[in-house]
Amino acid sequence: MTIGVGGKSKAEALAALSNMTADVSAIPKAEYAARTEKAQAKMRANGVAAMWVHAGTNMTYFTGTKWHPSERMVGAIIPATGAIEYLAPYFEQDTVRDFMVMPGPVNVWHEHESPYQLFVETLQRMGLGLAKSGTKIGITEDTPFFVVDGIAKFAASAGVSIEIVNAKPITAHCRTQKSASEIALMQRAKNMTLEVHKAAASMLHEGITTIEVAAFIHEAHKKTGASGSYFCIVLFGPATAFPHGVKDPQTLKTGDMVLIDTGCQVEGYISDITRTYVFGEPTARQREVWNAEKAAQAAALAAAQLGVPCREVDIAARRSLAADGFGPQYELPGLPHRTGHGIGLDIHEWPYLVGSDTTPLAEGMCFSNEPMICVPGEFGIRLEDHFYMTANGPRWFTEPSHSVDDPFGLRAAA
Repeated sequence: MTIGVGGKSKAEALAALSNMTADVSAIPKAEYAARTEKAQAKMRANGVAAMWVHAGTNMTYFTGTKWHPSERMVGAIIPATGAIEYLAPYFEQDTVRDFMVMPGPVNVWHEHESPYQLFVETLQRMGLGLAKSGTKIGITEDTPFFVVDGIAKFAASAGVSIEIVNAKPITAHCRTQKSASEIALMQRAKNMTLEVHKAAASMLHEGITTIEVAAFIHEAHKKTGASGSYFCIVLFGPATAFPHGVKDPQTLKTGDMVLIDTGCQVEGYISDITRTYVFGEPTARQREVWNAEKAAQAAALAAAQLGVPCREVDIAARRSLAADGFGPQYELPGLPHRTGHGIGLDIHEWPYLVGSDTTPLAEGMCFSNEPMICVPGEFGIRLEDHFYMTANGPRWFTEPSHSVDDPFGLRAAA
């Protein structure tokens, strides 16, 4: 039997977990101010007069205000020079103020009024040069089309000449390289999820369903101090060959490959770890593919050096897989997707470890490393851990899977 897989009841597995968030520190207010200043410097360099930061992770990142996007226009205006202002429905203004970390006036609109008119009029009142032809206004890349369209149409109807530009060069410039505070929060979230993985593996038994395991993982994340699972994918047997799962639940049988991909949030920062192992004794075929996956993950990390383009990490993983008879490129059996993604407040952030991304690796960047092997009709293996770039090169957030027989390194640690 694979070490660490099975043998405990759900109650015993949960009892092994404890709250891991007691000493967590939130992002300090001074860091939000520094983020805004960095964005403003980039705006001035790019000739952008102001940036609309829509509700969601960009708004959280720059202002500390946690607000889920909806059909109503809520967000912040960051001018290239000056103080932040907010825009929200009248009935939400007190709630917005309650969630604020970076203070600023809240410009409000009633339900029968146009938030797009309010937005343009606020820009004019802030003295952002809208009298000039083609003043550049950045709109964060997560802003829904209806907001962008509404702003453009009102500005045109009012005779206000603005040029709406994608603010991604500003947001990505600020968010891709994480601070020590951000890395610490992600480290804690990932530590929590790894403990949850160990607990989930320990309570598996023949006949358990993927739904039951996912429910356990949600409770286990709560036990460690999270609000529950941020997401959870549990797959057994041939279903593990589908990277993001199948529509029907599965029931565990001896000899099945088990793939669990899950994570949680700590102060908004996300963990995302995948473990794949056998319920029972690995066959020669399962062992062969598992070892090839581990080798590809190691090859990707070795390629991740400061200044190297992101694409080279993906190339290294595919080269390793090809040497073991998989692929080539995206062909199956092999790796059907990119090797990794950035991570932070969003589970998938720029830059990406993919053949088209030439972004040079820099200190503070954080990535998943998951060169999954899919063998259609048989099984899939994804070993996913994350790393961050230091002044001395890449460093794992969590220790990768140890071996197919001892995935959590329990025997090695004994």
